[in-house]
Amino acid sequence: MLIFGTIVPGFSHAQDVNAILAQARQQEAAFRDTEALAKYLEALRVQPNNFVALCKASELHSLLGKRQATKEQQKNYFKKAREYAQLALKVNSASTESNFVMALAMGRMAIITSGEEKIDAVKDIKSYAEKCIQLDPSNYKGYHILGRWHYEVSDLSSIEKWLVKIAYGSLPAATLKQAQAYYEKSRQLNPGLLINYLEIAKVHHRNDEDKKAIAELQQLLRLPNVMVDDPIVKKEANELIKKWQ
Repeated sequence: MLIFGTIVPGFSHAQDVNAILAQARQQEAAFRDTEALAKYLEALRVQPNNFVALCKASELHSLLGKRQATKEQQKNYFKKAREYAQLALKVNSASTESNFVMALAMGRMAIITSGEEKIDAVKDIKSYAEKCIQLDPSNYKGYHILGRWHYEVSDLSSIEKWLVKIAYGSLPAATLKQAQAYYEKSRQLNPGLLINYLEIAKVHHRNDEDKKAIAELQQLLRLPNVMVDDPIVKKEANELIKKWQ
């Protein structure tokens, strides 16, 4: 009876977590990211080391953080994203997904910070994103992050570049050409990811190729929405077309 008593509760918890995760996936499929996050956090209360829930809690904190009204609120979400990514890496550091969510969280932090705080994230973003695609060469999300890394680092100010050299001894090479190559690889693996078209357009704009940039944006606008943020991506695309014409 003692053995039976110890096994059944664990089995029951596993059933509970599986049911909660199924509900979370349903919310995500319906573009209800806030509700999905709540479900993943509920799963973690039942099973704190659940790998799927940890990765999703991190990813959704990164995605939802971007939509917050103030920089302080955004930073709080991104810190949470990093914390859950760290926990996911403790559970399985050899997973493409745990490395992806850490790269994403650090990338979000880098975008809204400056100076030393921004520089501290630069090296980590690249290393986690590279490991992500090393573990799974078909992970289009990892290629997108590497594209964004090259785009942002190639645009660092001279002071920020100097800080990187002080912190790490040298600045990793980063070019717009490499940014575009990674975005193109991501798009090849997932042609429906609208954000790739937007970012490739920005690369063309920085290269003074506005006709190519506008063509990318027009192609983007013809694609169906598949993610909750796609209407926002299309709104930015429309604004950039008016600005660059």
